[in-house]
Amino acid sequence: MAVPELSVVVLCYRAESFIVDFVKQIENELETELIDYELVLVANYDTNNDTTPAWVNQLATANMRIKPITQRKEGKMGWDMRSGLKETRGNFIAVIDGDGQMPVTDLLIVYHIIKSGRYDLVKTYRAVRNDGWPRILISRAYNYLFYLLFFPGFPVRDINSKPKILSRTAYNKLNLISNDWFTDAEIMIQAFEKKLRICEVSTIFYKNERRASFVEFKAVFEFMYNLVYYRLKR
Repeated sequence: MAVPELSVVVLCYRAESFIVDFVKQIENELETELIDYELVLVANYDTNNDTTPAWVNQLATANMRIKPITQRKEGKMGWDMRSGLKETRGNFIAVIDGDGQMPVTDLLIVYHIIKSGRYDLVKTYRAVRNDGWPRILISRAYNYLFYLLFFPGFPVRDINSKPKILSRTAYNKLNLISNDWFTDAEIMIQAFEKKLRICEVSTIFYKNERRASFVEFKAVFEFMYNLVYYRLKR
C-alpha cells in the first residue's frame, strides 16, 4: 500500500453525529488541494451510549482513506492521541480536535508551511479566543508556568493549540508516554529538547456551542502537577 503524503489524526471523542460534517469539511479541503491523505478517526469511548464509533465506522465505509479507531478508553486525551498517531503512515502527521473549535482550513496552512522544508513542527496559537474568560485565564496561567519551568523566553505562545503537524522524521524522534491532557505539552517539551525547528501561526478559537468542555476544573491541577513532575524528572 502506497504511503500517503499526509496523515490527519482527528480526535473525535463524544463528537457524535457532528463528526460527519467535520470530516466532510476535511475531505473537501484536502481533495480540492489534490493532497494524497489518510484520516485516522479516533473515536475511543467510555460509555456504550456514545454513538461516535458508529458514525466513524460509517464514514470509513464510504471512504477507503479513513481508518477508524474505536476502542474502549484506557486513558484520557493523551491515550487517544497516541493510539491514533501510532496508526499513521504519512510523510507528515497532523493532529486536530474534532469539535469544530479550530477551522479546518488551519490544516492546509500548517501543511503548506511544513512542506517548505524549513520546519519540523508547525502549530497554531489561539490569537482570538471565544471560549470565555475562565478558560482564557487558565490557559494563560498554564502557558506562563510552562515557560517558567522549561523554556523562559521561548517564542511559543500556546502549548495546547492545534492543529499540530510534524514530519515523519520529527515524530520518530519523540517518545510520548502521557495518557492524559499533558500530551500537547509533552510534544513541545520533547520538540525543544530535540532542537526541532518550530513555527507557530495564529488562528481563531471558536466557542463550542454544542457542549461544555471535557476539560474539568481538576484537570488544571493535573496540568500543574505534570509540569512540575516532568521538570523534576529531567
